[in-house]
Amino acid sequence: MQIALIITLSLHILSSVFWAGTSFTLARTGGVGGESLFGPQMGAATIAVLSGGYLGHLAHAGSFGTAEQILAVGALAALVAAGVQGAIGGRAIRSLRAGTADEAGARSRIAAAQRIAAALLALAAVCMGAARYA
Repeated sequence: MQIALIITLSLHILSSVFWAGTSFTLARTGGVGGESLFGPQMGAATIAVLSGGYLGHLAHAGSFGTAEQILAVGALAALVAAGVQGAIGGRAIRSLRAGTADEAGARSRIAAAQRIAAALLALAAVCMGAARYA
């Protein structure tokens, strides 16, 4: 049981740090390089969400107290962040690759998606920290 917890926690932390870090960076740089990081970001988001769900099962099964409610808010924020990046950013990247959109407009949409996701991922991180003290 402990080894599963350690491995899952490591996967969750590493993938979450990569996901949030690239989101903050792309938000700050105006989405430059967003098309090359889209796949790795979505992969990290998938790993973060799945490992977070499994961590919830391992550490918080059977209760839904204040800590679990705070974690649920953070998880919801992370899911919405992934949805925003996938929908808005993904659509802009596909139009860039297909050559059907002007580059400035697509970069602006990528940057907007990254800014929204960065704010939501910051909320998720605050929720993870706050749940410890609830």
